[in-house]
Amino acid sequence: MVVLFQILLLLCSIDAITSTTSCEERCGNVSIPYPFGIGAAGCYVDDWYEVICNYSSGSPKPFLRRLNLEVLYISFGSTLSRRRNTVGVNYPTLSACGNLSRGIENVELSKSPFIFSQSENIFVAIGCNNFASITSLDGSVFGCRTCPFNCKVCEVIINDTTTRLCQTTIASDLVAFNTNTEPIIVPNQPTIGCRSAFLVEEKWFKAAYNVRLFSNMSSVVSYHVPVVLEWGVLDTSFYSVLNNLATYNSSSNYTCIRMSNRNSTFSCSCDGGYEGNPYILGGCQDINECERSNPCSRYNSSYFNVKCENGIGYYSCIPVYPPKPPVRAATIGVSSSLGLLVLLVGGWWSYKVIKKRRRIKQKNKFFKRNGGLLLQQQLSSNEANVDTTKLFNSKDLEKATDRFNVNRILGQGGQGTVYKGMLADGRIVAVKKSRVIDEAKLEEFINEVVILSQINHRNVVKLIGCCLETEVPLLVYEYIPNGTLFQYVNGQTEEFPLTWDMRLRIATEVAGALFYLHSAASSPIYHRDIKSTNILLDDKYRAKVADFGTSRSITVDQTHLTTLVHGTFGYLDPEYFQSSQFTEKSDVYSFGVVLAELLTGEKAISSTMTQESRSLATNFIQSIEENNLFGIIDSRVLKEGKKEDIIVVANLAKRCLDLNGKKRPTMKEVAMELEIVQMPQKTPNLQQNYEELEYDRAEMYEPWDAEPKSTMSTSSVDAQPLLSSQSA
Repeated sequence: MVVLFQILLLLCSIDAITSTTSCEERCGNVSIPYPFGIGAAGCYVDDWYEVICNYSSGSPKPFLRRLNLEVLYISFGSTLSRRRNTVGVNYPTLSACGNLSRGIENVELSKSPFIFSQSENIFVAIGCNNFASITSLDGSVFGCRTCPFNCKVCEVIINDTTTRLCQTTIASDLVAFNTNTEPIIVPNQPTIGCRSAFLVEEKWFKAAYNVRLFSNMSSVVSYHVPVVLEWGVLDTSFYSVLNNLATYNSSSNYTCIRMSNRNSTFSCSCDGGYEGNPYILGGCQDINECERSNPCSRYNSSYFNVKCENGIGYYSCIPVYPPKPPVRAATIGVSSSLGLLVLLVGGWWSYKVIKKRRRIKQKNKFFKRNGGLLLQQQLSSNEANVDTTKLFNSKDLEKATDRFNVNRILGQGGQGTVYKGMLADGRIVAVKKSRVIDEAKLEEFINEVVILSQINHRNVVKLIGCCLETEVPLLVYEYIPNGTLFQYVNGQTEEFPLTWDMRLRIATEVAGALFYLHSAASSPIYHRDIKSTNILLDDKYRAKVADFGTSRSITVDQTHLTTLVHGTFGYLDPEYFQSSQFTEKSDVYSFGVVLAELLTGEKAISSTMTQESRSLATNFIQSIEENNLFGIIDSRVLKEGKKEDIIVVANLAKRCLDLNGKKRPTMKEVAMELEIVQMPQKTPNLQQNYEELEYDRAEMYEPWDAEPKSTMSTSSVDAQPLLSSQSA
């Protein structure tokens, strides 16, 4: 397979060279290297890489024809530094003035070989009292706001960059998103000036001149800023012979790998010691490190000098000793032999000691970077009951997962990969390995460890332990064999469909777990990401609530958390989205969406519906108001469930989805109502219980409140993770 690929790459590269001899290699000041090109079809690998040189503005400017974006530069990555291939483009900003809210759909990249770079771009909002957000295709919402509710009038502090400008990171593998900006209405403070929101290259934006330029703008106007796209080559155009091969041709001076979460796109780069264009024959050229920086000079000493000699793809440091006076040959031979023996023995011993110390030092470094000191602080301060959480060493988990064999992968997500493993005592576990090293997420990682260590509930996934001495942190959970609730509700597992009784039991178990988190845990805990993909099913199809990475613990006297908006579109509480204040009723709203999924078998967000009717919550409420409840109920539910039970559960879901958080029930009330519906036989007393729990058929068709009202009676500073919460 490797030989076949080399032959194919050679033929393609020769064809590219012969066909591009007449192609333009520059447009203005921008170099256009292959696989990009200007001119005939042979000048570029396919239509995605066609560049048009536009002279309409006077000076020539290159544009990607299919994306209609101006190209600022094209660069190749490096295998040694793990830098991706990138292309800089000129990208428009979004602006609005006064009380006007605006939103735009950005360039669609999902079918292209390009993605928005997470490592080199940031999302920025500018203007007084501006709430800006981006919503990706998978429903994730990211955003920030430029002024808190208690800030001074922006008109007085118009040059204060801390209130007029905010920024946040974006999701990995971002290919399409909507940008929105809306004013934050502050009592007794008029909405003034204009607002803007845009994606921008972080390095360019953080230059002192550009930050000052944007923060001091008295009015925001339509503008273009640099944005970085990472790119590869679609296998359908160039590498279809690869199939499932991730890395090829290890004996040559270039390497191609699949881009993360983009299995049809390959990114190629020159190996260490080489630089240039890996997409043409002979494009990766040797670097003469000795001429550039003489890396061997740091080894010079008073006893000898070190000479740097360049090789093809590498360099060598060779010691050069000063000449010695003539001595007798026998003396030289014996002395040299003894000296060599001592040197070999001492060198071997020193190597073993240094290697051991380096390994220990590296493990300590990883332990500190992965939050080990924070976890130890929790243990010493007794702020979390984490004494039963085991700290595994890396060897144990490598052995348990067969060195993280790809055949042991249970699932992959945006934050990492989950492997199936077997511990030395025979227990089957799930080992979660983070995808990348992100020190900004360490607090979130420790938060999940401490949160799960406090929880002891049969319907919450159990944390067995963690490992902090590896390059990326590892979490060890109990093994949950039957996948997620999302797979069963949406018919992805047809061999075992969910019955009405199973759906009712699962809903009751999840409600009980949330009631425990809100009211029975040592400190109240808000989950903050309840959705069907975060509900696992064990060997007996019992529900297990998982993924506590964004959960927060609060004090008993707190009524809400004030945080940056984070969640999944379709499950996100509208009241939280508007106010940035998360309450226990926000978890209730998300549970109401899950309950609607169990009743209808539909997804929280439908990609086939119109923009106005994509939300399951909206359609569910509308069907109830139009007296068409049974028109959207899943056929299996209608066949197996009693109509009066279905009506009770639907009414409960409707109350959970109320736009006004005060009108939603607590999770304790939800759990009690579901337990009553679960009872196999109903007596007149139970019917009376239904009436006491507000089961009223007429209530099913009352108009849904159109305007949400604030449910907050007290305020809270920006929420800190669980690190400062009280223990049990």
